[in-house]
Amino acid sequence: MHEPSPTLPLAISQGDPAGIGPETIVKAFRDAPQEVCGCFVAGDVATLRRAAAVVAAGGVVLPVVQLSAVQEALNCPPRCVPVWQVDSSAAKLPPPPFGQVSAQAGQMAGDCVVWAANAALRGQVAGLVTAPLNKAALSLAGPPYAAFPGHTELLQSLAAAHQGLTLDQCPVRMMLANDELRVVLVSIHVSMREALAAVTFDNVLQSLRITHQSLTALLGRAPRIGVAGLNPHAGEGGLFGQEELDIIAPAVAAARRQGLCVSDPQPPDTVFMRARVLPERPGEFDVVLAMYHDQGLIPVKYLGVDKGVNVTLGLPLVRTSPDHGTAFDLAGTGRADASSLIAAVRMARLLSNSRD
Repeated sequence: MHEPSPTLPLAISQGDPAGIGPETIVKAFRDAPQEVCGCFVAGDVATLRRAAAVVAAGGVVLPVVQLSAVQEALNCPPRCVPVWQVDSSAAKLPPPPFGQVSAQAGQMAGDCVVWAANAALRGQVAGLVTAPLNKAALSLAGPPYAAFPGHTELLQSLAAAHQGLTLDQCPVRMMLANDELRVVLVSIHVSMREALAAVTFDNVLQSLRITHQSLTALLGRAPRIGVAGLNPHAGEGGLFGQEELDIIAPAVAAARRQGLCVSDPQPPDTVFMRARVLPERPGEFDVVLAMYHDQGLIPVKYLGVDKGVNVTLGLPLVRTSPDHGTAFDLAGTGRADASSLIAAVRMARLLSNSRD
C-alpha cells in the first residue's frame, strides 16, 4: 500500500475528454483504491460522470463528487472519484463526443494540465499525473496550446515562466520506465532530421547530467547510465558514422570527469537488453540514454504499454503519465486498461517522497 502525502493531495489531469483517459481514471479509483487514496482529478465533473457510467456498463456507478477545496481529496472515501472543476464554463456544455478530435476537447485537456501544473508549482499538490491528450486536438484549440507538441513541452514552458527562466535555462528530458527498463531520451517530439541534428556534445552531456541528478534522487545512489550509440554497432569505430567518436564519447568523458557513472557508446541493438531487469539477473545499467525518441521508446513499449510510465525529468515538480495515447477507437467502450495510469500514480508517489 502506498500512503498519500500527509499534507498534499496528488492531482490527475483528466486528459482529452474524447479519449480513454477519464475511463482509465475511473477504473483506477474502482480497482486500486489504495493506490489512488489522496488523489483527485483536475477535470470536468460531467466528463468523469459520463466515464463512470461507461465503466459501470449498467452496474454500480462510482460516485463522482465535486471538490470545494483540493485538500478535501485527502479525506474522500474509497471508490469515490473526487474532481476539481477546472473550468466552470465547461460545466455548462456536454462533454465532447467520444473518439473525435475537436478544439473543445483540446482546450479542456490543456486547461486541466495548466491548472494542475500551476498548482504543483505553487506547492498546493504533491505532483501531477497526466492522462493522455491528443496532439491534434491540442493544436486545434489554438493559442497557447497550438505551440506545444505535447505535455512535455507545455510543462517545460510553464515551469520556466514560473521560475522566470528561458526555456534553455529549464531543460527537461523524457524518461520511459517500467519494472524492467528505464530509458531517457536526448530529443523528444521532433522530426528524424531534427533528432539527428540534436545529437550534440552539449545536448548529450546535459542529458547525462539530468539523468544522473534525477535517478540519484530516486535510487538513493548514483545510477549506472548506459549510453546507446546513434549508428549501427555504435559506429563500429567510425566505419558507420563519426557521431560516436566525435560527439557522444567526448560527452561521456566530460560526464565521467564530473563523477557520473556512464558507459561508452554501446551498440543500440543490444544495450537495452543488457539493461533489462529479469528475475534471474539484475540489469547491467539502471537506465539507458537513447539518442532519439523511437530508439528508446520502442524497447520500453515492446515490453508492454500497460506497464510503462512516462516521467518528465528536470522539472521543479513531479510529473508522470501513462505510456499510451488517447486510443479514440476504445473511448466509450469501457475496455480501456488502467494499469499504466495506476503505475504512473505509483511512480509519482515514489518521486514526490524522494523530494521530501
